[in-house]
Amino acid sequence: MNTRVSVVIPNYNGKAYLGACMDALMSQSVRSFEVIVVDDASTDGSMEDVMRKYPENGAYPKTRYLRHARNRGFCASVNDGIAAAEAEYVILLNNDTEVEQGFVEGLWQEIRRDGRIFSVAAAMLSMQDPTLMDDAGDYYCALGWAFAPAKDKPAYRYDRRRKIFSACGGAAIYRKSLLQEIGGFDERHFAYLEDVDIGWRAKLQGYVNYYTPKACVRHAGSASSGSRHNAFKVKLTARNNLYLLYKNMPFWQAAVNFPLLLLGIMIKLLFFIKKGLGRAYLAGLWEGFGYCRGQEAKSRRVDFKTVPFGRQLMLEGELLWNILRRIWPE
Repeated sequence: MNTRVSVVIPNYNGKAYLGACMDALMSQSVRSFEVIVVDDASTDGSMEDVMRKYPENGAYPKTRYLRHARNRGFCASVNDGIAAAEAEYVILLNNDTEVEQGFVEGLWQEIRRDGRIFSVAAAMLSMQDPTLMDDAGDYYCALGWAFAPAKDKPAYRYDRRRKIFSACGGAAIYRKSLLQEIGGFDERHFAYLEDVDIGWRAKLQGYVNYYTPKACVRHAGSASSGSRHNAFKVKLTARNNLYLLYKNMPFWQAAVNFPLLLLGIMIKLLFFIKKGLGRAYLAGLWEGFGYCRGQEAKSRRVDFKTVPFGRQLMLEGELLWNILRRIWPE
């Protein structure tokens, strides 16, 4: 039997969730896949617990474990898992999820529809209330905002396959060959917006991203950072947002969008000040400006000479259209 799909689960102190995540995954009726758990220097015993229940084996689902000696972040964890993957297709799955039956098979079937498909996002349902969506694909707009329009919306509204800007890396399938071609997840992100970044890079290369309701997963959300809004998450997101703009937006496009991007920053600053997180947001912006300087950032910037200008214009139109999608939610 061939390994059709490799499922990579990054784990950091996921004791409250990892066992249930593995239980649900191991209950899939189609079992021609492997599971690679990458532990990012956890200290809560979560890895030991799951290794006792599911020791490394060569049967299907094949199970393997990788461990980091120090905490290196989500991006390094998934990159290591992807490098170790045996299959042509790789599913990234958060440790605070529980997949429903047919999850692996559904994603595998969807990505094989067209060779231009870079990623397919699963239907992520709220763990607390599975009648509500947690994510049905992510979008990015010319205000410099990444957003998930399906968040907290009734799940029945998202029963059709659709194109999206990028897949949420918490439950999505990717082509390994294209991940390698694009350069993998940028480990300078550490965590947050790395999935938007890689989806954007794929689009610049002419690939597309989709959402499918044929693969469903229940998601607890914010298991590692602790809440939807906290200082750690706000700071890293602000930093990474400037960094991904620098990498993925040509200078002409940045100039055209500058007023909108500045407006977006001011609106977010006021929002986080009201949340008591204004200082964290400003610290992230400051760090983001530093991130965009130097040779390393320059080396990671897209070579726009290789991107047809027509494709750049189409992406600009999409970013502008997504402002309306953000203002008037689905």
